[in-house]
Amino acid sequence: MTFLAILAVIYAATVLLYFALGYGITWLNDRNPERRIQKGRRGEKRKAVEIRQSMASILVTCTSVAIGLFAQYQGWTLFAPWAFNWWTAVPLFLLCMVLFDAWFYFAHRLLHTKLFYKYHLLHHRSVAPTVWSNDSIGLVDTALSQGFYAVIVFLVPFPPLILLAHRLFDQINGTFGHAGFEYFASPTARYPWPLLCTTYHDQHHAEFKYNYANYFSFWDRVLGTISPVYDRRVETFEGEAPAISLKRPSQLAPAQEATPTSDR
Repeated sequence: MTFLAILAVIYAATVLLYFALGYGITWLNDRNPERRIQKGRRGEKRKAVEIRQSMASILVTCTSVAIGLFAQYQGWTLFAPWAFNWWTAVPLFLLCMVLFDAWFYFAHRLLHTKLFYKYHLLHHRSVAPTVWSNDSIGLVDTALSQGFYAVIVFLVPFPPLILLAHRLFDQINGTFGHAGFEYFASPTARYPWPLLCTTYHDQHHAEFKYNYANYFSFWDRVLGTISPVYDRRVETFEGEAPAISLKRPSQLAPAQEATPTSDR
């Protein structure tokens, strides 16, 4: 298989997922306006700009993945990929997540330094992120944050299927992380658990200097870069958010009006 063939397949799959998730989550958001995180801000007007930029940055991300897979295919790595089977799939996928999270955290911190922030500025124009914001990133920024795939194959012999599964998972995670609406607030998304919800990265866009990690709060907690109000905000969402609805508010109103409020 040629490098361009690998790249074309990965790019096509990622773009398809980008639009499917974008429109699917938008459909859900329209039916759950109370779950908007930043109540006074709207980022939807940047949709066209973000989609155009995303098509370019996704190409950079997929190029990184294709480099890693092609290097394995050609035997250029120091070690042959580990065997993929049912009992190694989950631990290897979790290991890939942990390593990527560390890579992303420190690359993200680097991009917030004076020297590199000019490459990251484009992404932070989305102060109130939307489902289209995840890949609206500068090309140098993307190369740094997503270069993991081109490098990790020379250090850890992940099976190709693990790398591909992680790439698709990261696309899903990133889209929900930029959705601007909270669906995952729970006790496991706050201290003492290491998991996150959408509020985590949304606060990074709103407050700029907190919450750099991608999957886990570990690095931010240890290095003191977690938002001081994150845990409290998640707990508030748990108590205030209504049940997830699959109907538009306008469809719910007639039913609510028809419900008697008293026995008189």
